[in-house]
Formats: sequence, structure tokens, C-alpha cells
Amino acid sequence: MPERTDRELVAAAREGDAESFGLLVRRHQRRVYRLAVHLLKSGAEAEDVTQDTFVRAYGALDRFDGRSEPFTWIYRICVNLSLNALRSRKTRRASSPEDPRVEALLVDERPASGSPQRTTADKQLGRALLEGIDRLSDTLRTTLVLVCIDGLSHAEAGEVLGCPEGTIAWRVHEARKKLRGMLSERGFEDDDLEGKA
Repeated sequence: MPERTDRELVAAAREGDAESFGLLVRRHQRRVYRLAVHLLKSGAEAEDVTQDTFVRAYGALDRFDGRSEPFTWIYRICVNLSLNALRSRKTRRASSPEDPRVEALLVDERPASGSPQRTTADKQLGRALLEGIDRLSDTLRTTLVLVCIDGLSHAEAGEVLGCPEGTIAWRVHEARKKLRGMLSERGFEDDDLEGKA
């Protein structure tokens, strides 16, 4: 039996098949969490937003109109909840040495080299990169995370954020330019950033 598409799972969930919605959750939970943790900079808050994202999606199944893919609809819910959580904070947190995003970024981008010096340098670059990302506006940061970290196409990110592909391309370009400038000020060379920003 071929694997059911997200649209088929949503249709079945609308008919009361909770197992289908559970499969949809399992299929996208890690990606939604990764998006939330990059936006919120907190594993605990990201877990809450991830759970809330799927609770809200389940409650809004009847309102899903099918104009976009279910995963972009779910991502939009996650982005909105994450941005609301950021706005409700009284103070912004800086990246910490225990920031869960550092390890996730390094695991995704570079294989382990085996050298303790290389690992330390990679972690320093990862922290500096995340601090730079944190200094971007919410709009640029969200777009950069969707495209460069989570791997969405410009079209998919445009669906999630409700704007044209050209706007997404400009935001990614601006975010990368600002990041390179911030990292250059901290002494990182373009060779250090290959594949990162």
C-alpha cells in the first residue's frame, strides 16, 4: 500500500480518523520543532509551540482550504505561534553555550572531523552565527531559518509567510549579507562560513 499523502491524511482526519492526524504529526513533528527552536532559541519553549501548533491545526482542520500543502499550513501556524511567543517576552535571551541550536546546526552542516580543535572552532562559529541570526529582524530571521536552515524553497517559504517568492529571495539575500558583515566583524573569514550563511 503506497504511503498516504499529507492531503489524504488531512481528509481522513477531517472525517474523524485520529490515527491519520497522528501520522501527520509524526511526519512533521521534528521539522516543526526544529523551526520553533531556531526561532525561539529555547528547547522548552519550542516543545510547547510544537505541541500547540498541532493542537491548533487539529482544531482548525475544517478551515484548511487546500490552497497550500498541509505542511506549509502547519509551518505557518508554527511561525505565527513562535513570533507571538517572541513578542510576549519581556527581554530577549542571548545565545548561551548550551543553546540547543548550536549542536543541531553543526550536525546538519558538517560531519565530525575528529579533531578537538576543529570541533571547538566549529562550535565557536556556530555560536557566532546564531548570535548574528538572533540580531536579525524577526522577518529576516524567520525567512532565513525557513530557507537556509530548514531547506524550504523560496516558493514554499513564500506560502508559509504569505509573500511572493521575490520577497523571500530579497530577504534571504539581505539576511546573508548582514550575517556575513556581523561575522566578519568578529574575525571569521568567508572560508569559515562556507555552507553556513
